[in-house]
Amino acid sequence: MNANVSKPPQRPLRASLICPVRGCSEPLLWEPSRAVCTKGHLFDRAKSGYCNLLQVQERKAKHPGDSKAAVQARRRSLQRGLGEPLRDALCLQVAAWNLPPHAVVLDAGCGEGYYLDALRAQCALEGWGVDISTPAIDAAARAYPHTQWVVANADRTLPFADGCFNLITSITARKNPAEFHRLLTPGGHLLVVVAHEEDQKELRGALFGEAPDSDRAGATITTFEPFFKLQHEHIVTSRTRLDPMALKDLLLGSYRGERFSAQAALAQLQEQEVTLSYRLLSFQAVVPSQ
Repeated sequence: MNANVSKPPQRPLRASLICPVRGCSEPLLWEPSRAVCTKGHLFDRAKSGYCNLLQVQERKAKHPGDSKAAVQARRRSLQRGLGEPLRDALCLQVAAWNLPPHAVVLDAGCGEGYYLDALRAQCALEGWGVDISTPAIDAAARAYPHTQWVVANADRTLPFADGCFNLITSITARKNPAEFHRLLTPGGHLLVVVAHEEDQKELRGALFGEAPDSDRAGATITTFEPFFKLQHEHIVTSRTRLDPMALKDLLLGSYRGERFSAQAALAQLQEQEVTLSYRLLSFQAVVPSQ
């Protein structure tokens, strides 16, 4: 999408924000050029449209999260169509839930926004994306102006009111069970994506000599108990042949790209087929007994 596309007019937003300043938590009004709370705490929105609500005490590094280079590499991979099978599976699952008209979705750890904006567009949702990486959120805001973008730490308390989302997604990203439960409407839905054991097995084998990855689904299900009940598990797998440049982007766009040992091995790689595989875990929020 053209980065210069102006943000379109839209209906009033349904998600309710709260001020992230420590000790405040007053309602935060999302305005065209800023966000401001009833006590006067002010947060400017960038020209691209996002708002940085990350507080100093919520970051462990000066520039937390994905680097600009990692964000750009991931976007190039998505532009090659590598995200389409997962995108389509996500949209099918959300459509099957028959959420209410203009339901609100939060993507925790949204990265550059590809999957969230697809859900927003195909399922007629109000979309909010949160990520701790400013380069990722800026890229998302420039590419997808119909969706709302916030820099915040999804491992901490997020700047939203209780029960203001119908759906939360965590796509190979953050897992914060108690906070997700707080933010969802009673009985709301959670969609978590984790890498399947065979994801990128050819690339991992060539670069690191690794055996199949560990089963992350079981640990994830345990993590979300007792706040959520697993409804369904679905595996999405595709295979594609990638040239050396595409292999490099796939690596740099993942956590494995941070390994120094990968760089020398990557230079020796030739074109090869790569498996991309994910587990989609569908949960429903447990309603507390009265």
